[in-house]
Amino acid sequence: MAEPKARKRADLVLSGGGVKGIGLVGAVVALMEAGYTAQRVSGTSAGSIVGAIVAAAEQGRQMTPEQVKELALSLNYNDFLDPGPVESVPLIGPSVALLRGTGIYRGDHIHDWVRSQLKDLGVRTFGDLAYDNSQLPPEQRYRLVVTVADVTTGQLVRLPWDYRRVYGLDPDEQQVADAVRASMSIPFFFRPASLTSTAGLKSTLVDGGILSNFPIDSLDRSDGKKPRWPTFGVTLLPNLPQGNDDLIPALRALNVLGSTKLLEEVLTTMLVGRDQAYLNQPWVRARTICVDSTEVGFLNFSISDQQVEKLYSKGHAAAEDFLTTWDWRAYVDEFR
Repeated sequence: MAEPKARKRADLVLSGGGVKGIGLVGAVVALMEAGYTAQRVSGTSAGSIVGAIVAAAEQGRQMTPEQVKELALSLNYNDFLDPGPVESVPLIGPSVALLRGTGIYRGDHIHDWVRSQLKDLGVRTFGDLAYDNSQLPPEQRYRLVVTVADVTTGQLVRLPWDYRRVYGLDPDEQQVADAVRASMSIPFFFRPASLTSTAGLKSTLVDGGILSNFPIDSLDRSDGKKPRWPTFGVTLLPNLPQGNDDLIPALRALNVLGSTKLLEEVLTTMLVGRDQAYLNQPWVRARTICVDSTEVGFLNFSISDQQVEKLYSKGHAAAEDFLTTWDWRAYVDEFR
């Protein structure tokens, strides 16, 4: 049996990508096998789901790389599609959901699954993910932060960091699964989440990917000092236009109203365009693991076991390849 590798600290930033998130798991497992422990994790959408499990597992050192892999490969992703009574009507239901803006699927199943997994790891609220590091601002002392778009107040929010500032709520008392559910609320596909502030304003929350699908700088130091350890990004972003995935299948049902191609392209660009431009920056590309996920659509929840295994393997291989050339000191000297 091989001796365990020396533990190395790192922060992780995980992009959105729907079902493609299986590739994130492969990359995370490879980093764990290489001896890295995630100090903090920042995620959007699918990245928030994977990030929540990783953060909870790291909080209590409760999962091995093999267990993380087993969890990802054992899921029946089709179970995450839970239409409401109207939305389940073929053709008409998805169109009604799209027009009403309620989402084709309720998102209750995935919400319950995340809550259950976190409970097994001893995590319910963000208070359970408190991170003892006095060098961080008080509102950022948590192992997990997820990106969410608040379309009522018209701003990007990072939870739990912004619970008190924006909503007047105690972040320690907020459920982690609720924040994750909000972050993965893909517009028109899953029903939006909601959050009521102490002032009584009810906000509608949707997928943070429409504003920042790959928040690579969210965990960077803001005091101008050198980072204590690396922040690795893992992205599943497709290459446009070749990878312009069919993000919103319900739009197909609205062809009677005219072409929806432009709307599809706009929504796709909202989700990935900004971050693709960001990846062109050398200091971002140098610390980012790019997983080739073009063979799987964002919303292909009917993905086969073989496709799941292949996508996981691509994520794992991408991280292994990245680490063969990664040089922390060289990165700091050049970019920090």
